[in-house]
Amino acid sequence: MPSSPTERPRSPRQRMVYAAAQQMRRQGVARTGLRAVVAEADAPWGSLQHYFPGGKDQLIAEALEWAGRYAAAGVTSYLTTTLTTTSAPTPAGLFEHLVRPWQEELVRRDFARGCPAAAAVSDSAADHEGIRTWARDALAAWRAPITQALEQMGVEASRAQDLSALMLAALEGAIILARAERSLDPFERVVRALRPALTLEAPSD
Repeated sequence: MPSSPTERPRSPRQRMVYAAAQQMRRQGVARTGLRAVVAEADAPWGSLQHYFPGGKDQLIAEALEWAGRYAAAGVTSYLTTTLTTTSAPTPAGLFEHLVRPWQEELVRRDFARGCPAAAAVSDSAADHEGIRTWARDALAAWRAPITQALEQMGVEASRAQDLSALMLAALEGAIILARAERSLDPFERVVRALRPALTLEAPSD
């Protein structure tokens, strides 16, 4: 879930949730420290216990929830933007819309930050059921509007479920490869590979 400077929240509570999500993107759950989160959020130390009496678990849960909502809003923006232009939404256009912010973000962040949900799954899902569930829910929140958008474009419901899983899996894989290679080439390859198939999914007039 790419982060934009314009999206940085203002309240101490929101800033701590945001900072936790960004730390997870950089270094996973295990290395996300409460003191570092509070410092990055420029919040009073005492506010941590006030806002998050459940400690690190609560903070991680809310950070993943925020990430899911943020990603979902990005999908919605595609439909809103295309409906105000002369071009109609398409499955291929939607996938390219999902990819583009990640390309920009990885370059801007020097390939240092990935997806917080993917980091949480890789880092802690095997031995922390709560984290697995929160990451699952974040990814589901991201995937749901992709499925809904495809259905609005005329894709049959069960096929939309398949395609949303494919698109999200391709994107997550491209993020990992791009960070490992420090290159945008994986994004360009998955877009190029999926574009013909996704174009065929768009119902003809």
